[in-house]
Amino acid sequence: MGAAAAVAVGIGVVLPFPFYYVLWNYPQAWMDLCGKEVDASHRMAQIAHALKAIQFVSLLSVASLSWPPWYCVLLFVLGQFLNFKVYQLLGEAGTYYGVRFGKIVPWVTEFPFGYIKDPQYVGSILSLLACLCWVPYPYIFLWILGYLFMIWVESTEDPSTRAKPLH
Repeated sequence: MGAAAAVAVGIGVVLPFPFYYVLWNYPQAWMDLCGKEVDASHRMAQIAHALKAIQFVSLLSVASLSWPPWYCVLLFVLGQFLNFKVYQLLGEAGTYYGVRFGKIVPWVTEFPFGYIKDPQYVGSILSLLACLCWVPYPYIFLWILGYLFMIWVESTEDPSTRAKPLH
């Protein structure tokens, strides 16, 4: 693979993180852009899914597919279990920054919350580690760095930067 292709894959892998960063730090601007008739969390979810597809296509472009070792399957299943559990408990608004967009999102203490710090990111990282049997480690490492960056960004929530609810 040439250098330009490697850079393109790298960009595809990190593409969502600037989007998440901006929405976390400037939620009012996102709310203003979405307007009153569009749910900001739902629109964020739609764009996040499109960006996730770009990430997957980027990884697939450098993957060498073969039957994975059992521990990769286990890591992937565990990671996806955590992701699905988080989404089940928080819903779309809780998963996609609803609290930053002025929504009331109930505090959840059910597993995995209260047991695992940042369970969605941990689940995603476990799933990515499972992909090391197919994908060269620099791309997995880059994606994991993006998650670690967002854990750091989201670790301090400044209530004064929350968006004002639209009524």
